[in-house]
Amino acid sequence: MAFSVVILAAGKGTRMKSSKPKVLHKIGGIPMVQRIINTVDALDADAIHLIYGHGGEQLQAELTGDNLNWCLQQEQLGTGHAVQQAVPFIQDNEDVLVLVGDAPLIQKDTLARLKAVKAECDVALLTVNLDDPTGMGRIIREGENITAIVEHKDATEAQKAITEINTGMMMMQGADLKRWLGSLSNNNAQGEYYLTDVIEMAASEGKQIRAAHPEEVSEVEGINNRLQLANLERALQFRQAKALMTDGVYLADPHRFDLRGEVTHGTDVEIDINVVIEGKVALGSNVTIGPNCILKDCTIADGSVIEANSIIEQASVGESCTVGPFGRLRPGAKMLAKAKVGNFVEMKKAVLGEGAKANHLTYLGDAEVGAGANIGAGTITCNYDGVNKSKTEIGENAFIGSNSALVAPVSVGKGATVGAGSIVTSNVEDNALAVARSKQRNIANWPRPTKKN
Repeated sequence: MAFSVVILAAGKGTRMKSSKPKVLHKIGGIPMVQRIINTVDALDADAIHLIYGHGGEQLQAELTGDNLNWCLQQEQLGTGHAVQQAVPFIQDNEDVLVLVGDAPLIQKDTLARLKAVKAECDVALLTVNLDDPTGMGRIIREGENITAIVEHKDATEAQKAITEINTGMMMMQGADLKRWLGSLSNNNAQGEYYLTDVIEMAASEGKQIRAAHPEEVSEVEGINNRLQLANLERALQFRQAKALMTDGVYLADPHRFDLRGEVTHGTDVEIDINVVIEGKVALGSNVTIGPNCILKDCTIADGSVIEANSIIEQASVGESCTVGPFGRLRPGAKMLAKAKVGNFVEMKKAVLGEGAKANHLTYLGDAEVGAGANIGAGTITCNYDGVNKSKTEIGENAFIGSNSALVAPVSVGKGATVGAGSIVTSNVEDNALAVARSKQRNIANWPRPTKKN
């Protein structure tokens, strides 16, 4: 059956103490409401009606969705009033799923269960049992059928003992929803139109109202302040860590791991503590990631080792390579099989050939290094003249001595050697030795400087 989704995202979120709308604050590297949009996209919703208010331009600039329909709630007059903004777009013969925009951890499987419950009744609610339901609306039942939602402040002592609470997420037929929304009253202390009132209307018509439940309480927890945002961030990260470990990845400590994107992996992958993965990352088999590394939009092939405190961004690491510790691969860096980048080596838009090494304190920018070449400590490819970037080419099995500067555009031939401390400005032929430094002078009895009084 066709269904659409209404996401309530119009609140300002003043308790976040922020200039941007609450629903744009990120969890797992994604704006919280975008995470919800992505989840319902995966359910193939026919339309997603986003109810927005504060910060509309910011929302429209950052959020995406194939079936996203923007519905402005000019005044925030309650949850029922918010859903009313989508009424012109709701079909009588479709089911409508209502979600809240500040509960980003709702899972596809949970919403699928809610849909399945709705297929067997008139109204389906997502409810959850809490050890401490203080402040939450209680679910009132007659047998299996739900008859009302009573707010905590209006509940009797017996009703306050109920631990099943409303999450604000529900599903019903479009015709029913529109009829009940048209009958809502704001005759209450807040002067607002409450969506929860439709449950009592449904019960008064003899409708069958049933409940589905999430697998985890965190799925329905809302975010109103920075503390709650941080708590749900950790809940999401632990969920993702458990999924990776179940799939065979070794995590040294699942509580000290952050996945802010997507990761694919082979077998026998080991990840140490405080590793952050962003964007799309692909890890081969037998890959080892040391502590405190950041991997962003990169690929790391089978058997490679990323040592501690390394950063790899928009780069690729071939099979059986080693990076770090304290290595940095910037966008466009590419290491071929068995290459090695050591401590405090930086690569940008550069290729390090098969078996080539740059072990210490080196910058390779806009460069191509041939197979088997050795790049000595302190080497710099001087790729920028203040206006243009130029390329350095280093041939196979070349040897670049320590503390050398290769001023691009320049090439060093196959098997060539550059003496330590050289500044190379001209091409070096195959198998040649280049020494480009001033002659050493020793001055006898040199008087050392003395401290002035």
